[in-house]
Amino acid sequence: MKFNPINFKDKFSKFSDYWSPRVIAEMNDYQFKLVKVEGEFVWHDHPDTDEVFIVIEGTLNIEFRHGVVSLNSGEMFVIPKGVEHKPVAASECKIMLVEPKGVVNTGDSGGELTAENDVWV
Repeated sequence: MKFNPINFKDKFSKFSDYWSPRVIAEMNDYQFKLVKVEGEFVWHDHPDTDEVFIVIEGTLNIEFRHGVVSLNSGEMFVIPKGVEHKPVAASECKIMLVEPKGVVNTGDSGGELTAENDVWV
């Protein structure tokens, strides 16, 4: 077993594409994923799981059908399962997602922003 910390800055430096989460660690059946975002994502939900957004750097707005939550560096938000949402970032934002293994980033919505799952960095 290695006893090395995971450095977010180092991990973020290893990829540049947006909306493509990269796994950095697993705990039980959950994955910790880093992702760079910019622009608008798609409306989607995750019917079987909650989803955690932790903003590492930048500002992220998460739109809901009846409101919006704005997150800045050092803030997090838990989206309950089944709640439709759309992440939006006016400029590059670096976030960590915490979710069960196998969760597809676009939920059942699909489309061109659907990322390959289980990509490690």
